[in-house]
Amino acid sequence: MNEHIASAKRTIKSEYETIKNLLQIIDESFKEACDLILDTKGRVLLIGMGKSGHIARKISATLSSTGTPSFFLHPAEATHGDLGAITQNDLAIIISNSGATSEIISILPALNKLNIEIISMTAVEGSELTKYASVNLKIPSDSEACPLNLAPTNSTTASLVLGDALAVALLEARNFKEKDFAKSHPTGTLGRKLTLSVDELMSIEDEIPKVLVDQSIGDAIVEMNQKGLGMTLIVSLNNELLGIFTDGDLRRSIDSGLDLKKTKIDIAMSKTPKTIPRNTLAMDALEIMNISKITSLVVSDKDKISGVVHLHDILRNGLTI
Repeated sequence: MNEHIASAKRTIKSEYETIKNLLQIIDESFKEACDLILDTKGRVLLIGMGKSGHIARKISATLSSTGTPSFFLHPAEATHGDLGAITQNDLAIIISNSGATSEIISILPALNKLNIEIISMTAVEGSELTKYASVNLKIPSDSEACPLNLAPTNSTTASLVLGDALAVALLEARNFKEKDFAKSHPTGTLGRKLTLSVDELMSIEDEIPKVLVDQSIGDAIVEMNQKGLGMTLIVSLNNELLGIFTDGDLRRSIDSGLDLKKTKIDIAMSKTPKTIPRNTLAMDALEIMNISKITSLVVSDKDKISGVVHLHDILRNGLTI
């Protein structure tokens, strides 16, 4: 076996074993930590130094996106003014494998004076950090995957997994739903999938291809070419939707030998166009198109034509099945 592959497998196996050990030591302290966070009226501060700081940033971001307001506080900057960002309603989760990181220890008295409750995340019970903590979430005291036992590997992985476990437990406790998730992800693909509706994408008013029911197939072709949606609606004088004429209908008309200039469009149109309300999610509209093997849907509001949404309108916004 290649030495690089062997090294990779040793590292993964080592971290895997640490996560298995973490699973075994989860106890009532985890419940107590969740209860503390749920009772917090302010934000959850995540504090860590070095590699633990990077993990703390990620945990903070996950909490914020899943219903628990949070921010990262750098312990070295905290004593140079950033403590001013803390309110008495906040709670701190502090990550330190040793529980004795100097930058961490230096801010503990200040947090204590502010009456900030602390949840520690460390492998060393009885450390200076745990003395200030209301709850300690223990991480396994395993050796690091690093052969020098110096570079944080197993310990940071365990901290990250424990942070994810907290976030998911809190998400479930808050009954956090997809619509709540979308509020904090409004511009990403996830947010668009959960919030983007067809009325934000559809062609409206003069952009909608339409011909009257007594016009010819040729007139419909001209309208289709002008509006560029590969279809046209067939309507009455009162703008009542009577049918739809698509590229597929055009091919069938040609195959049937119809005179395109003289034949009325009602002979060739499909009389049961699929319609959706304007508040339909774009993702739902895309699924309907995919199942029905069509490229356009009529958007209607109280039986009135509001617009037309095309497959390309949805795909341009980065949504896919």
